[in-house]
Amino acid sequence: MHEQIDANSCLDLISFAEAYGVTDLLDHAKDFVLRNFWEVSGTVKFLDLSAEKLVDFLKCDGLCAPSELAVFRAVISWIEASPEERLNQASLLMSGVRFPLMTFREFQEVRAINLRMESARNRTDVELYLAALKEFANQETQAKCRVRTPKRALVVVGGDQLHPDTGRRVASTEVWFAHRLRSGTGLVKHVEWRKLAQIPDQPKFRHGVAALGEKLYVIGGCYFYTKHDIMKSAYRFDPEQNSWRRLADMKEFRSNFSLITNEGRLFAIGGDKEINANVESVETYDPDTDSWSFVHPLDQPLSGQAATVCNGAIFISGGFNCKYECLVSLFLYHPEGGSTYLSDMTFDRAQHTMEVLRGCLYVAGGVCNLRKFYTDQLVCEMYCPSTDSWSVFVNLPVPHVGAPSAVLEDKLYVLEGYSQEDYTESGLVHRFDPSTNRWENVGRLPGAVTDIRACLIHLPSHFRQ
Repeated sequence: MHEQIDANSCLDLISFAEAYGVTDLLDHAKDFVLRNFWEVSGTVKFLDLSAEKLVDFLKCDGLCAPSELAVFRAVISWIEASPEERLNQASLLMSGVRFPLMTFREFQEVRAINLRMESARNRTDVELYLAALKEFANQETQAKCRVRTPKRALVVVGGDQLHPDTGRRVASTEVWFAHRLRSGTGLVKHVEWRKLAQIPDQPKFRHGVAALGEKLYVIGGCYFYTKHDIMKSAYRFDPEQNSWRRLADMKEFRSNFSLITNEGRLFAIGGDKEINANVESVETYDPDTDSWSFVHPLDQPLSGQAATVCNGAIFISGGFNCKYECLVSLFLYHPEGGSTYLSDMTFDRAQHTMEVLRGCLYVAGGVCNLRKFYTDQLVCEMYCPSTDSWSVFVNLPVPHVGAPSAVLEDKLYVLEGYSQEDYTESGLVHRFDPSTNRWENVGRLPGAVTDIRACLIHLPSHFRQ
């Protein structure tokens, strides 16, 4: 049952587990609902929930949704499924919506939905807007309102930055995580960061980071800036024990490579083995045996490429070839069988990001070819696997070269990086919302700002307190 759970079955499993006292299954099913609330709220079973159970979910800090507006919409859909019976429960349910977490723009939709309900029902007692407005504007309520803290946290590791006093670049050993999102003044939300850990041994940048089995893996990279400073070391951080373990070294020295997880293993793909010398080799790590082994190589040496997993398939885009030219390629990589090429990107790029969002691949940032040099790549593209086609979406507002990325609460985050034009650090975290086709600034990282790496990982509750 644990393995078969999905948005359509999770609420039935809760009822089954409650009826038969299966505590472990009950906790697992409730946790699934909280982590996938937005998908669950779109099912028929959601509309059959009792008001009491729905309120319990709404008041939980672990509830995940694209925004608090999405939570409000879910409540409205539940009410409108049987308005004559449920309107008298509306005030109780609205108490679980955290209006102070909404921006002004989001709150305008609350008013619009409220007016629609009044018009449709011709009922003055449907008016919830004034009560919501009072909560939204009440400073005391805002101070007490706890933000939602999903169990999957965005973690950033290592990187480097320009030291403000000495003017030298300094590599980092710091590990931070995005504790929560807060509503800022006006329309902007910002990320609140907390320190998670410190990398043991040497600092790292241009390394690989991935989450596997609820543990954080930090692999390879550089600790300084000469050709002999590339590493093949591997470490694993256990958040539950708050401890690091040194693992077996990779077979190849690697920096500026891709590290992904698939089918319970890590894959270290391409990268530089020394400055201006990239490799085509790929190796995989088996956590059960603490060992690395080579698998099918790439068709050519690559570094600075982006890789991600979508529906169990490994996609690789762009990167530098052996002549350090930026590529337009996109291909499926098979560890046993090699590469299957797909439609090329419209624009060449390397040191960029690629993430899966709403079933498509979103590519942003990096550098592109400019005669014998590189320049910033601001154009962003989206790949649709079902049609094998690319389309352009809104440009990045500033350059993000060597930046990490992640998808959190149905939005794409691109974190810091630098500009190829003048090597200035962007100093910003940008978030793309596909619903509005807009980028917004959500603050800065607390530590290093370039050649950082990031991933999502489940963190124990003690880190959230």
